[in-house]
Amino acid sequence: MGTKMTVGICGLVALGCAAGAFYWLHARASKPLPDVVSPEPPGFQEALLANPQPNTKPGKSTPTVGSKKTAPPTAAELVLKTGEVLNYTANVAKLEDVATLTLKVAGKGSFLGKSVWHLQAAAHTLNPLRMVFELDDQFDSYSDSRTLASVQYEMRLSERGQKVKSVQRMTASGKEPAPPDATAARVAPGTRDPLGLMQFLRTVDWAGTRQVSSPVYDGHKLYDVRAKLANASVAVGVPAGDFRASKIEIHVFENGVESKDASFTLYLANDAARTPVLLEAIMPFATARVELVKEKPEAGRTEKPN
Repeated sequence: MGTKMTVGICGLVALGCAAGAFYWLHARASKPLPDVVSPEPPGFQEALLANPQPNTKPGKSTPTVGSKKTAPPTAAELVLKTGEVLNYTANVAKLEDVATLTLKVAGKGSFLGKSVWHLQAAAHTLNPLRMVFELDDQFDSYSDSRTLASVQYEMRLSERGQKVKSVQRMTASGKEPAPPDATAARVAPGTRDPLGLMQFLRTVDWAGTRQVSSPVYDGHKLYDVRAKLANASVAVGVPAGDFRASKIEIHVFENGVESKDASFTLYLANDAARTPVLLEAIMPFATARVELVKEKPEAGRTEKPN
């Protein structure tokens, strides 16, 4: 299997995240690369800690004088749930299970004075591909809880023995300084990172929407991504089961010109969570599928005994 194919496979598995990853590896190949861990950034507070519930005694009601009405849940809050873990396997051409991908909604909290979702992805290659292209990457996104616009995007990459850490702090004005351990990324207002884009597409009401677009920053370049509803209900079979799903065609543009390197199709289950069940990519050298294999329940949830 050639280098071009392995790079393409891993970029697909990370659902766009690895596009930035490969740039950082190649651009910094001559520099020493430290080992890294994945702590949450300074200033991030989990929602329960940032907004504790009042401590009331039994039999006494909480005062309501001056209280405001609770805002209705946003589209993201209706779809995303803290603790959701989605696992995928990647198949390329006639090769099955060449890599795995995990998407996780790690939590919701406060960061830089904003309410944000903490989104995560992890990608790993498997043998026999791993023997020629070892990859263990993690991506963290802190995205606005309402719009899923990126506030901070982090890549912790381990590929072919090289380790890289990149922390990108988004700024639309260029006036907000980044901390010493991060780089300020000048982006258009409302820009999403690849993880925020994936979750944003889940929040779209495709029953009443034909097409959406969004600027997307992958850690290196700014793109315009356009997603179009191709079919409102198609049958999809993946290891996790059989689904009726909305078929979404994804087109990537750079400087107004559509990329010819690959075409992508995303299938979102027609359920309340709009779960991503399948991603297909047609590339010059192969056709690939990233399929849902297992869903895990929310953290802390237990089944009631019969």
